[in-house]
Amino acid sequence: MLAPPRTVIRREAGLYALEQALQRRGFRHVAGADEAGRGACAGPLVAAAAILPEGKRGEIPGLADSKLLTAAARERVYDQVVARALAWTVMIIPPTEVDARGLHVCNLAAMRRALASLTVRPEYVLTDGFPVDGLGVPGLAVWKGDRVAACVAAASVLAKVTRDRLMVELHDKYPAYGFAVHKGYITDDHTAALREHGPCAEHRFSYVNVAAASGRGNRPPRARRPAEPVAATLFDTADAGTAANFDAAVTEPLLLPEAAEGTVGVASGGQASATGVGGGR
Repeated sequence: MLAPPRTVIRREAGLYALEQALQRRGFRHVAGADEAGRGACAGPLVAAAAILPEGKRGEIPGLADSKLLTAAARERVYDQVVARALAWTVMIIPPTEVDARGLHVCNLAAMRRALASLTVRPEYVLTDGFPVDGLGVPGLAVWKGDRVAACVAAASVLAKVTRDRLMVELHDKYPAYGFAVHKGYITDDHTAALREHGPCAEHRFSYVNVAAASGRGNRPPRARRPAEPVAATLFDTADAGTAANFDAAVTEPLLLPEAAEGTVGVASGGQASATGVGGGR
């Protein structure tokens, strides 16, 4: 029996090399998934997925790892991804869910849900850093995938821009913390604000620095958190079939009306409309 031909990744293709190699092997729709906000101690965790079209239309001007772009450049690339992508989704997980379920569990569940909510079914999936099971299609976890694969970089921009916009909105609600500047990450100014004011409802009480600032560090995260309304969660909205098998992909994604209120939802877009629907715009 003859071995299948080797897949050649062409260096000159740069960020698009991996997807083009997969497309030459017959995987036309390659989806990428990434997240934003893992290292933040306040605000939501945001995961996104995107499928870029083949050919020149799928080559996004200025596309790169979102962390390497300026805020203005990310906004420009975001608009191009939304306009050109065959499909894209954004999943938002509030800090209450991160505290209740754990960061890594929420991260994988959010990427899985984002991929399952794509209106175009992927034939292959690339994820940044962590493997995501239960997709029903082949996939590969790529180290620093947002610097290696265009679809992952596109997902990273979707997630980062969405999260940054939410943090600016939270700044209006909690101006003492400077969320519009540091976006919930641990900086000297953020640490000083935590010490002076204590944590607010948008902080992650499972994080050591937030637990210490709450003055109740020896209690579990839920006992440290201020009383607030019970919100829908990622695990409430995701049906068991979707979480277990990509074949049960969501056909009508839940829209996110008000992320700042702690709801969990998805903003999505497809080829049929030039812009996404809901919280992704």
